[in-house]
Amino acid sequence: MTAHEIAAQVRRQRLLYRTLTGVLAHLALSGVAVLFIVPFAWLIVTSLKPLNQVFTDPLVWLPDPVMWSNYQEALTSPAFPFMRLLGNTVIYAVASTAGTIVSAVVVSYAFARLEFRGRDLLFGITLATMMLPGIVTLIPTYLLFRWLGWIGTYLPLIVPLWFGSAFNIFLLRQFMMTIPVDLTDAARIDGASDFTILWAIMVPLIKPALLVVGLFQFMASWNDFFGPLIYLDEASEYPLVLGLYAFRTRFGVQWHLIMAASLVVTFPIIALFFAAQRYFIEGVTMSGLKGS
Repeated sequence: MTAHEIAAQVRRQRLLYRTLTGVLAHLALSGVAVLFIVPFAWLIVTSLKPLNQVFTDPLVWLPDPVMWSNYQEALTSPAFPFMRLLGNTVIYAVASTAGTIVSAVVVSYAFARLEFRGRDLLFGITLATMMLPGIVTLIPTYLLFRWLGWIGTYLPLIVPLWFGSAFNIFLLRQFMMTIPVDLTDAARIDGASDFTILWAIMVPLIKPALLVVGLFQFMASWNDFFGPLIYLDEASEYPLVLGLYAFRTRFGVQWHLIMAASLVVTFPIIALFFAAQRYFIEGVTMSGLKGS
């Protein structure tokens, strides 16, 4: 066998290996995707069923008849005041997201561009707080907010986010480290202050990472159940997720209406993720290109 034939055979083997590897990887990913899609598909199907078709043996995948009225009945039920719950959720999500972005940008810029004594130590301490479970600080934090008189309001849920989050600070700091230092040095030579450099130069360059941070926080606030459950007292202050739980307990076992309300609550987050998917992937990918 000549050298040319050997090289051709090696190329064919490599191509076959890459093809088989790709096929197996896609099969594995498809299997995982099915695990996530099936429950969501069941949510959609159940939201369109009459109550007597929710639990059947065998399962009914095609509702007969299709009950579009389930959505109207669920969203107009006195037990689930949708518009008031939606307003509470939007206020909570927007305020907490704005606080997270502003605080994370300022702190991450200090860790990425400013030189001061103990910077690396403070950054290490900030990262170490991510290893502390939230349940450990729950009771002392609750006692602090009760002493401040904030229980029964959204202040315990929003105000702490205006003081930075370790993960978001880390994410933005890593992204800022990928930006050439020459840009900020040139701005300083021209007389720009750190405030100007941050908001006029750094922020426009880190928009993908900012969108990731904002998306993470908005989703966390929209889906937050435990925080409002702990700190809110009145049903009129509930966000959608907590209102959905209250709707469930008041409405008994009418699962078709619960599924319809759940789909309505979930849909905005799904739409937001797909709308920002390109920036989300770009921000997560670029944030890990450069270390310290």
